[in-house]
Amino acid sequence: MDPERRSVLTRRVRLLVAATITYNVIEAIVAVTAGTVASSAALIGFGLDSMIEVASAAAVAWQFSGRDPETRERVALRIIAFSFFALAAYVTVESVRTLFGASEAEPSTVGIVLAAVSLAIMPFLSYAQRRAGRELGSNSAVADSKQTLLCTYLSGVLLVGLVLNATLAWSWADPVVALVIAAVAVKEGRTAWRGQHCC
Repeated sequence: MDPERRSVLTRRVRLLVAATITYNVIEAIVAVTAGTVASSAALIGFGLDSMIEVASAAAVAWQFSGRDPETRERVALRIIAFSFFALAAYVTVESVRTLFGASEAEPSTVGIVLAAVSLAIMPFLSYAQRRAGRELGSNSAVADSKQTLLCTYLSGVLLVGLVLNATLAWSWADPVVALVIAAVAVKEGRTAWRGQHCC
C-alpha cells in the first residue's frame, strides 16, 4: 500500500476510535446508572458492553500508536476477546439471578431513549472503521468495528426488551434480552481470539 494512503487510513482509524471511546464512556455511565435504578440486568449489561467497547477501542488505539501497528495486533485481539468473555460471564450470572427471582426489572424511559440513540449512531461508526480496517488489512481494527456493530444489535434487542417491560409489564423480557447479549458476546469473543475478522 502507498505509504501516504496508509498514513491517511491510520489517522482515520485513530479518529474513529476516539469518537467510539467518547460516545461509549457517556453511554456506559447513563446505562449503568439507569440500569441500577431500574434493577435491569439488560441495561447494566449494555452499559458494561459500552465499557468493553472502550477497552477494545483503547487496545486498537494503543496498537496504532506504535511505529509498526502489525506487531501489536495479536495482543490487541486478545484484549478484545477477553473483554467479550468478561461481559458474557457477568451478564449471564445476573440474568440467571433475575430469572430465579433475585430482583425484578422496572421500566426505564432513560434506557429506552439511550437504546434508540445508540441504534441510530453506532452503525455509522462501525461501517467507517470496518472499511478503513479492511483496507489497512488490520484484524484488530475490523474486530473493534465488529464490537461497535455488536452495540447496534444489542441496542435493538435492548430496545425491544425495555419497551416490552414498559408497555406489557413483561419483566422477564429483560433477563432474556441480557442472555442474548451474553451469547452474542461469546461468539464475537471467540472470533476475535482466532483473529478471523479480516480474513
